[in-house]
Amino acid sequence: MSKRKTLLLALSALAFQVQAQKSSIEKEFNEKEAISHFRYLASDELMGRDPIRPEIDAAARYISEQFWKYGAHQIEGANGYYQNIPFRLSSPPSKGTVSLGKNIFEQGDGLLVLDGPSLSGKFGLVVVGYGQEADFEGKDVKGKIVVTNVGAPNRLSPADLFSAGRDKIALAKSKGAIALIEMYNVPSVPWNLVANYLNRPQLTVDNSKGEETIPYIWLKDLNNESINAIGKGEYSTTEVQIQGKINRKITGKNVVAIIEGTDPKLKNEYIMLSAHYDHVGVGKPNAEGDSIYNGARDNAVGTVAVINAAKYFAKNPPKRSILLCAWTAEEKGLLGSAYFSENPLIPLNQIIFNLNIDNGGYNDTSIITVIGLGRTSADPLIEVAATEFGLKATTDPSPEQGLYDRSDNVNFARKGIPAPTFSLGFSAFDDEINKYYHQPGDHVDNFDLDYALLYWKSYILAAQNIANWNERPVWMSGDKYEAVSKELYKKE
Repeated sequence: MSKRKTLLLALSALAFQVQAQKSSIEKEFNEKEAISHFRYLASDELMGRDPIRPEIDAAARYISEQFWKYGAHQIEGANGYYQNIPFRLSSPPSKGTVSLGKNIFEQGDGLLVLDGPSLSGKFGLVVVGYGQEADFEGKDVKGKIVVTNVGAPNRLSPADLFSAGRDKIALAKSKGAIALIEMYNVPSVPWNLVANYLNRPQLTVDNSKGEETIPYIWLKDLNNESINAIGKGEYSTTEVQIQGKINRKITGKNVVAIIEGTDPKLKNEYIMLSAHYDHVGVGKPNAEGDSIYNGARDNAVGTVAVINAAKYFAKNPPKRSILLCAWTAEEKGLLGSAYFSENPLIPLNQIIFNLNIDNGGYNDTSIITVIGLGRTSADPLIEVAATEFGLKATTDPSPEQGLYDRSDNVNFARKGIPAPTFSLGFSAFDDEINKYYHQPGDHVDNFDLDYALLYWKSYILAAQNIANWNERPVWMSGDKYEAVSKELYKKE
């Protein structure tokens, strides 16, 4: 038999199989039930699902109840359907100042106290480059304030800045430092945007193991004038006044479950279906006086997709196992997914694909936008799933937004797991998107529910196609995550 004829037969068989799977999904999908999930998760009662508010626990409980009701199983090592996360909530001080000679930096202006206890007094200053281990060599920092550049070489994205900062705090404290000041000198992100975002309560993973951390401070130093002056000895000490600093512990919850696959061998491989269920909570009222940021698009619609998948796959398990994950604290810096990626309940080398969901909104109901389309070998399986429901899978139209690196999928891509994000259709990050993105007007009642139904169904079919595929998905040749993926899966 010729190769061409063999290929045609294979494609014909795949098309027949996909059509049969589509019929099964259509037959078993309960549209009113799915919309009911959507209405509840984006309701005012949950107060915008802010991970620092108590209503987030009600959302987590609701998702876990659906996993239980539909028959998804708890994961060994989890607390029921939860992966508990030790969070630390750090609020801005009532007063914060740092003096360098005649220059006085004040909280919210040229100064941001990001974490740590109150602190008052006069202290010595020591510049230690980027605050890495080698930078401390030959320097006595005991009882002094360590001063560093913000971030680390080649790590200047917002997420990298915080990650690097957490590592620096621990290292500086271990060397005897009394506080850490990072000089903010990142030209690509304006200070006023940073200050507006960070001059409010901040949530981080608490790695202190019960020990008090040291004050963690950012100073505005866009032209490196202050850090250079300290390095030259022009400022050897500083007067610090940090008062009214409040920190408290919060337990966050990733909601997780598994559905075992049917194939004796392939069931040891997992397809991760994920979406974050938190949003931004309560904020500034809009013109109508609405101050609850309901987050229907971002990301209740994605959470419902995972709930729908739990129901379908519990009744119709594919060959590979399904790992269901609803992440918390995505809006606080991808914290829930990052915690799982560092503390996995399933070995990462058994998770062979992550079909993530995150959204800002939509402006084209004829498409599905897949952030990362073109980067993995599973693309055709996602594309055919969308096509079966009358949609077209398209790639990211706004690469300048950096969306791939702003969602939970990136925490797994960095580990080597192929991980695109299955998003609502948008042709540009335009006014129609910004009308609802992180706005109190993001409600279910202005969402095209017919489109939501197609979106949810095509997500299930895409996941099923990948979970039943006789090949393992891989990164496309040359992708920046290809090498780490080969290392994770031990492939040459």
